[in-house]
Amino acid sequence: MLDACRAGDRAALERLLERYQPRIYRFGLRMCRDREEASDVLQETLIAAARTVRDFRGASSLSTWLYTIARSFCIKEHRRSKFAPGHEESLDDTSVSRDLASTAPSPEAASAEAEIAHALSSAISELEPMYREVLLLRDGEGLTAPEVAEVLGISIHAVKSRLHRARGAVRAILAPKLGIVEAPRAAACPDIVELFSRHLEGDISATVCADMELHVAGCAACRSRCDSLREVLGRCRTATDAVPEAVQRDVRHALHESLSRMSPHVR
Repeated sequence: MLDACRAGDRAALERLLERYQPRIYRFGLRMCRDREEASDVLQETLIAAARTVRDFRGASSLSTWLYTIARSFCIKEHRRSKFAPGHEESLDDTSVSRDLASTAPSPEAASAEAEIAHALSSAISELEPMYREVLLLRDGEGLTAPEVAEVLGISIHAVKSRLHRARGAVRAILAPKLGIVEAPRAAACPDIVELFSRHLEGDISATVCADMELHVAGCAACRSRCDSLREVLGRCRTATDAVPEAVQRDVRHALHESLSRMSPHVR
């Protein structure tokens, strides 16, 4: 399909961009924390991708390329709106959180699920942008650490350092909402949250990993911290990827107009 897009096949290009638009919208919504700005990011990203797809040679993955474009527009939206704080919506807002929350499994669980979804959204929104974008790209969108590093233009080491801190901060806020009562950590306990985060990234040796597992097996406090981090990261991946129909319609119209202006190059 990508070869067809590069060759100017308009239908192939539209199908390709439509496949990725839910991810771009979700990323924009969580980064910008505003539905209008997320819609603008989605529209501008897809149009920019349509205009430059012939120059994409596959040196990076397609998703990495698209997230790099989307991030640049998120930054532009932030610069445009920072002098108008009234325009920004908190992720605690019910309607915004509903865009991000996973569907409740049953009516009985709806209230609890909504509370947890709001808490997760709030926790992520409280992170500084440099930590938020790493968490969203790695744990929300599933990019690898090297791919995140490429999107952000930083080292893999910097990605992982920010990631561990972001994970720990979000876990600390969300753990009580998950009903996890943590015992105080003993003085002899390691920083198990960061250690477990590093383990998830494959950055500790087999010996250190074995020692960690042995400690966790006998320490309820550290075990609960690992369990809560695992659950938080699982919830980061379950946000809905549905783009509102009105947004899809507007984006489709803008994309069609842009492609029409590019008519010599697309068919």
